[in-house]
Amino acid sequence: MNQSLPFKYITVYKNCFFFLFFYKATLTIGFCQTHSVFPKNNTQLSAHISQYDTSHFNQVVTRKKIIFKNDTAAIEISGSIWTIIRKTTAINTKPGCYEVRLVFRCKEGNLTSASVSMDMDIDQWSVNNYVLMPAAVYNGNRVKSIKQPYLTFWADARDIGIDKPQLVSDIPRLNINSGVSRIQQRSGDMSTPAIGYYNPTTKKGFWLLTQQAAVKEDNGIDLEENNTRTKASITISAPVVREQFSYIIADNTAPSKDKGINFTKGDSVILTARLYFFDCNNVQGLFNYFATIKNDVLPEKEAVASVPFSAAFNMLEEKFNTQNFEPTFGYYSVGMRENCFQDWQIGWTGGMISTYPLLLNGTGITRNNVIKNFDWLFAGGISPSGYFWDTGEKGNQWFGIFPSSSVGKDLHLIRKSGDGLFYILKQFAAFKKLGIAVKPEWEKGVKAVGDAFVRTWKQHHQLGQYVNNSTGELIIGGSTSGGIVPGALILMAEYFREPAYSVTAIEIANDYNEKYISKGVIYGGAGDAMQNYDSESCYGLLESYMVLYKQTGDKHWLQIAENVAIQFSTWVSSYDYIFPDSSTLAKLGKKTTGIVFANTQNKHGAPGICTYSGKALLSLYRATGNNYYLHLLKLISKAIPQYIATKQSPIPGLQNSWISERVSTTDWLEGIGEIYPGSTWSETAMMLTATELPGIYVDIKQAKVTCFDQLNANIITQTKNKLIIEITNPTIYTAVTVLFADKNRINPVNMFHEEGIKLILKSGEIKKITLAR
Repeated sequence: MNQSLPFKYITVYKNCFFFLFFYKATLTIGFCQTHSVFPKNNTQLSAHISQYDTSHFNQVVTRKKIIFKNDTAAIEISGSIWTIIRKTTAINTKPGCYEVRLVFRCKEGNLTSASVSMDMDIDQWSVNNYVLMPAAVYNGNRVKSIKQPYLTFWADARDIGIDKPQLVSDIPRLNINSGVSRIQQRSGDMSTPAIGYYNPTTKKGFWLLTQQAAVKEDNGIDLEENNTRTKASITISAPVVREQFSYIIADNTAPSKDKGINFTKGDSVILTARLYFFDCNNVQGLFNYFATIKNDVLPEKEAVASVPFSAAFNMLEEKFNTQNFEPTFGYYSVGMRENCFQDWQIGWTGGMISTYPLLLNGTGITRNNVIKNFDWLFAGGISPSGYFWDTGEKGNQWFGIFPSSSVGKDLHLIRKSGDGLFYILKQFAAFKKLGIAVKPEWEKGVKAVGDAFVRTWKQHHQLGQYVNNSTGELIIGGSTSGGIVPGALILMAEYFREPAYSVTAIEIANDYNEKYISKGVIYGGAGDAMQNYDSESCYGLLESYMVLYKQTGDKHWLQIAENVAIQFSTWVSSYDYIFPDSSTLAKLGKKTTGIVFANTQNKHGAPGICTYSGKALLSLYRATGNNYYLHLLKLISKAIPQYIATKQSPIPGLQNSWISERVSTTDWLEGIGEIYPGSTWSETAMMLTATELPGIYVDIKQAKVTCFDQLNANIITQTKNKLIIEITNPTIYTAVTVLFADKNRINPVNMFHEEGIKLILKSGEIKKITLAR
């Protein structure tokens, strides 16, 4: 490979120990680079071609591997003859970064049911390496696992206790025991098609990025360890062919139905990957490095404007009043009440989370319904333990998370009480601003919940994941399920003026950081996914640390918040997945940049964060000035409205104003490009986003404008004394939005819709706003 550069000097590339000889005409990089750089990093580039027996679920029939001795190699396999051309290029702007390109060409013969692969063969491997595949694999998913059908839950009493190891369902993972240790994934399993690892012994990190697909089907991304766990191979294949087994929900041994390609003479495939070798001092360093490179191969694409926040909220308010509100008892159900999970849950998927945006943004009728919801909840919704009842049905029946399970029928996911407490206290503050009295029985109930958390912490020095709803006894320990709890207890301390709650909040927050965040193992927020790694408790932690920082001003909490935010960002899709042409989402033209993956069991993206607005990312930007957080929030908020079903843009299987929680980029359940046809928590996430975020955010000092709403906003004039912002409404709806001009980022903001400038733009309208600096 050649690049034309004038002769000037000779450079020693410090991370690679090879010479770049700058001649008058050309710079040659290639053979010597591959053979000097990769071995230095205990890695060897190789390639292989495989043929599969589709009648036996893609059992390998034959496989031929090439260890490159120069840049061109030949392989004969099953009567076909292939050439493989290797090209390796250093990325001069990023030390330790290389682009590898393998061209596979069938020169003679035919090869049926086959795939081609690029391998990174790694020596000096260790089970202590932290392996990360964004939104799919954390720490190799190398934890104890049980095989149970969905809904997965603990079944063996020996696994239940306050000090038992983390337990996940049957997901793709490296083996915690002896035996085969291999992860086989589709590129669509990940928020970014990538795999990385951190070696704590050598203090080195590695990332590999690749494209979604080199052929029509997705690429495969595999990691396999040898039997002694001293060597490993990372493999990129085109197309993906998982050998014998694939993954469906909670089952990592489903028969593989992948299909290889029938190659004929003249066919070729080009596999490319971007490789990064870098110094890395800890697990967080692996996450931090990924944040700087995740779009190097696949660019992000901001969602096309669809439904403005105000229009989406109005649709959802009407939907919640006509479909979710249960008038006999007076509460907003989670969904359509087709089962207990869609009837009442205090947190996680709705409950007292949904009432918050309805209270702040709703009409008088809606606010009256919210007050009825409070009266109903505090009349019967507090369990004997002091925690909220986990689940309810038909207005007056209360029970644990899984009523039909002998194990789960009495258990309460502590994340739910954390959510309930956090959002109810925010509503108490809103009630006072709105001039609505907070009733003593409401305060009494909230105190009971806050005190229950304090008791659990003092008794066990952990919050665990599940408590008994009747007794308060901690049953299943571990996890960051209560990630939102420190933030809720800070709000308790402020509202009731009792500093003891703050003391407990700080102790819990430090414990979460030491045991979980610093190790990159955040899990337990999803009630249907056991202790699988998840985005939900990760974001809950972020909210808590920002509340702690706001209260104390201590940058200790700010640094932890930044670490959590970077880890959370691995759950956010960084590019637009290309759906199969025949799929529902392809036909609808839906985009995936900014969707948020759920957890390592439920392998789907979702419109929004479960179940938050993302405003902590805006608070984090205001505290640090780091645009990464602001931009991430923009992508998330822009992505949600395209998934709301409307009369103008219907979605098959959804009624008007419904939002499905699932955007499937892999074949874990519904199928690639398909959705779950139901009313879900994403509707609440949309209402929160419309309520807690300003439609347009302007950093006055930095002369930076960010539009979260489905509008376009740009600075067209900038002087020392003023900014002129041009705002356009490209949607078919009238947009009522709020512009917040932030003149001093360190000042707290309570409610953007109160402190900002209200603007109304008709469809297609353009407005200019002048802001003083």
